[in-house]
Amino acid sequence: MSATVSGRSRIILIKVCNSLLSNTAFALLPKSPIFQCSHCFNTSSSSNRKCDYLDDFSPLKNLNSEGAIISPNERRRIVLGLGKLIKRKQGFVLKKFSRDFRPFLLVKIMTQFENRHGAFAFFKFVFREESDRLVKSCCVACHVLASHGFRIIAQDVLSWMIRRIGVSRGQDLMEFMWRGHFGYESDFSVLDSLMRAFTNAEMDSHALQILRIMRRLGMQPCLSALSILFKLLLRIGDYGSVWKLFRDMIRKGPLPSNIAFNVMIHGFCRKGQIQTGESLLHLMNKFQCEPDVYTYNILINAYCIHGRTSEAWSWVDLMVKTGCTPNTATFSTIINALSKEGKIKEARDIFDEMQENGVSPNTIVYNALMDGFVKAREIDKATDLFEDMKNNHIKADGVTYNILVSGYHKYERVENLDDSISYLNRSMCGPLSDYSWPDVTVAILCSEGRTDEATKHLEDMLKKGLPLSVIAFNSIICAYSKKGLETKAFDAYHMMMKYGLTPSSSTCNSLLMCLSRNGKLLEAKELMHYMIQNQFPVNKVAFTVIIDGYFKIGDLMGAQRLWAFMKSKSISPDTVAFSAYIDGLSKSGLVEEAYNVFLQMKNKGVFPNNYTYNSLIAGFCNVGRLNEALKLKKEMRQMDLIPDIFTNNILINGYCKQGRMKYASDTYTDMHRFNLVPDIVTYNTLLSGYCKAFDMDTADNLVYKMYTSGWDPDITTYNIRIHGFFVTRKMKKAVLVLNQLLSSGIVPNTITYNTMLNAVCSDRHNDAMILIAKLLKMAFVPNIVTTNLLLSHLRKQGLPQMALKWGEDLKELCLEFDKVTCKILERADLDVKERGHQGVEEDAVYISEKGFFIDFFMHLTYDYLCRNKFYSSRRMIKSGSGRSCNVEQPMLEVNNFREILILGVIEEMSQTYRSKLK
Repeated sequence: MSATVSGRSRIILIKVCNSLLSNTAFALLPKSPIFQCSHCFNTSSSSNRKCDYLDDFSPLKNLNSEGAIISPNERRRIVLGLGKLIKRKQGFVLKKFSRDFRPFLLVKIMTQFENRHGAFAFFKFVFREESDRLVKSCCVACHVLASHGFRIIAQDVLSWMIRRIGVSRGQDLMEFMWRGHFGYESDFSVLDSLMRAFTNAEMDSHALQILRIMRRLGMQPCLSALSILFKLLLRIGDYGSVWKLFRDMIRKGPLPSNIAFNVMIHGFCRKGQIQTGESLLHLMNKFQCEPDVYTYNILINAYCIHGRTSEAWSWVDLMVKTGCTPNTATFSTIINALSKEGKIKEARDIFDEMQENGVSPNTIVYNALMDGFVKAREIDKATDLFEDMKNNHIKADGVTYNILVSGYHKYERVENLDDSISYLNRSMCGPLSDYSWPDVTVAILCSEGRTDEATKHLEDMLKKGLPLSVIAFNSIICAYSKKGLETKAFDAYHMMMKYGLTPSSSTCNSLLMCLSRNGKLLEAKELMHYMIQNQFPVNKVAFTVIIDGYFKIGDLMGAQRLWAFMKSKSISPDTVAFSAYIDGLSKSGLVEEAYNVFLQMKNKGVFPNNYTYNSLIAGFCNVGRLNEALKLKKEMRQMDLIPDIFTNNILINGYCKQGRMKYASDTYTDMHRFNLVPDIVTYNTLLSGYCKAFDMDTADNLVYKMYTSGWDPDITTYNIRIHGFFVTRKMKKAVLVLNQLLSSGIVPNTITYNTMLNAVCSDRHNDAMILIAKLLKMAFVPNIVTTNLLLSHLRKQGLPQMALKWGEDLKELCLEFDKVTCKILERADLDVKERGHQGVEEDAVYISEKGFFIDFFMHLTYDYLCRNKFYSSRRMIKSGSGRSCNVEQPMLEVNNFREILILGVIEEMSQTYRSKLK
């Protein structure tokens, strides 16, 4: 009989192993959360699920297997454990257990697993319901496990059950465990296990209740259990219970240990309360505890996170003076912070100093410094650092290769996957390791824009069983997010969850960025709340992304509410978050509020960077407060920040807006004195200022300087010059610049068209005919500015009724009018009413030659908008949604239509001219 059972078990096990190779879709997700984003959970129907042969080992096989929440890795552990159990001739135990759920049989099977994780995975698999009978049987199993010396597994089982049954039934479980523990384990053992289980399940009130029972019975709780409880209370922000528990330990014992102090310091620092953390460090000596390297590292990391790197380094000096030797993590934290701040020279100095002090850098340190060199475009130094890494026998990981691949691909002009791999191999004097190959390949394909190919490559590698980390999935999710392809980004996320990989902060940030870029800020905010509730690693970057999205769509209140919510969650903004918020407020015209936030930033010890100062300077310049902007520039130098090209361009623009061209020119000259090379934005800003001041000679000299400095004019340069010559009535020079634009190969844009159109409508000379010919040869892409310009000129020509008629026609096309459009049409309506009072009929109004011109161009504009609406409709019909598909507009038809209109207008102009002669 035993042989028969064992043989059948082997057959079942073979089927299970085969299912592992052929069916990888067993990553069962948790129960439905409170919030379900449209992308977060895509569950297929149970009828489509494959047969799970592992169910033959479960006594609850008739229940829905969705209740068994296990990952593919846990599934493999179960299969391996059951295989070894069958080899030991224990198949009859499995047979009995598969017929009836008995706690002693469950314990016998779980204790046969070689490790805790496999045993716990098997329990999770068979625990498919929360009935009282099953819960009580599992409680008995916990007692038996504890009596056999498997208390840790018993605590795992208890924690899992408590999470599944919920808070409402937690009290019943506690009472049943207490009543049934006699004969199995001691009072302390059961109460300690319960306290740890409730703490792990994040039920703090029940854990504190167990602690009170232990105190009442005269027991001293374990220090490790109290440390875990401290961690939970700090995470949920129950500071009152934290200090009450701390006082209770001082009065009744056990006295806090280094671990307890470190947990408390870390918890307070994570909430942004660094001063409290410092106070606890100084308090340690009173309880015979000496701050160790972990204590100092916690504080150093907190200062670095808040952008206070110099203060973090002062703590390194302090720890050395107290006789505590910094370790690799100490230097790694500071090097990483300096690299992210762009202070790569200082980071390299500390890297060299740590080796002089006998501390060997690890992979994390090398990666941080290498990433800094790549971002500083010093790819050769990054490669040299990698060679140093190899010579010191430090093993590179997937992050190392991704950093280098990204650098080679961006700055060494490597064009395809094969070139990237061969370039990488040549630079590293050896092939990539098998472990890193999949991650690197996926990263390269994504950087080349071949994201679909990268996804297919990743799926193929998973089917072959090649090792993949979260890095590969993050590369794909990030690539799709940057393109705004949210469906594909979330598909990659689901695949990652399916294979049992835990999302990183980069995963969360990419998904939120994708929704934010697509304008789905409400969905992004809800997704972030869901991630926070489920303890995903949501950091300040996620908040920054959504706040920036609110500012971009002009939702100032939404950005301010989210900023307040971030602070209420005790998530301390860093330099990037503060800078984004200050920039948004400045661009919204709330420069005073932005400056107040800037002062708060400095008071909190977060040091502003160039972007912060530039945002504020731009805000003050936009409202005409140049004196405050100049004070900030001076303050930058006092903070050891060098005003960069953006700072000077902002100030030049501020001077140009006020017509203070001498000061703008002086700022331009000072740039050379500080070894700053003016860019095309500098020249275009100055050029615009001179044109607005009608100083076209100086503008021409500036263009010559621009050429000699190695800058070629762009479309903005040409548009500024054309507009300048039109305004100064130098039509022939404007046409000459237009010819230069067309001959340079630069495609004119809508601004070019509108500038010329305005000139045609305003000019009273024969040069208007030349411009009309030029206009009709150019690509015609009108926008709302075009319609406003034409409507305004129709009104100025004494044709308000015609302007109103065109307004009605444009409204029928669902064209969104702005404030300017509405104002023009309101004035046109007033003009019509005034003429009605004067008794002037519309038919009696004389339409000038220029009126015919304007009406003709309005016909062209209307025709383009109609045509554009037609093709947009065709695209939506063909794709079945708002997504675009490749439907080309027949430009030949447009050109033929234009030629017909040209002939018609010329004939109409000829008749008008002949009638005038008569």
